[in-house]
Amino acid sequence: MPSEELDPILIQVTVPLPIPMIYAAFTDSAKLTGWLCDAAKVEAKIGGRYELSWVGETAFESRGEVLQMQPDVDIGFSWTGPAAFDELMNRPKAKTHVYVRLAESPEGIDVTLEHSGWVSGDEWEAARSWHFHFWDDRLHRLKDYLIQSAYG
Repeated sequence: MPSEELDPILIQVTVPLPIPMIYAAFTDSAKLTGWLCDAAKVEAKIGGRYELSWVGETAFESRGEVLQMQPDVDIGFSWTGPAAFDELMNRPKAKTHVYVRLAESPEGIDVTLEHSGWVSGDEWEAARSWHFHFWDDRLHRLKDYLIQSAYG
């Protein structure tokens, strides 16, 4: 019997800055290290690498690939989770995907992140919960990083 899918993680922040500046924060390796990870290797093209790594308490690498991309509109990439979820999420290949889209709103640019591919079950729910908190923290860091970069 196939497993039931859980709802995707869906998080949104609004950033009062130009779209190209925000989009670059997802496609430029140097900018990604300002808010998301400790090291990044991104080839901003469909089929390109989207590899991120972290050191410290929850050290891990996400070795993804760009799956979709429209400059200044959206980017989607495969995702591999930390070691605690390796057997569940990463083998034999990445089972979840991250999709980010940018859209104008009255307050600025809405940055919406959707992380999908979650399956029902206690282990999957634990992985989804960890990632929800991770992405919520990181998107707020993104907003702070971009405002700091723009205004000092």
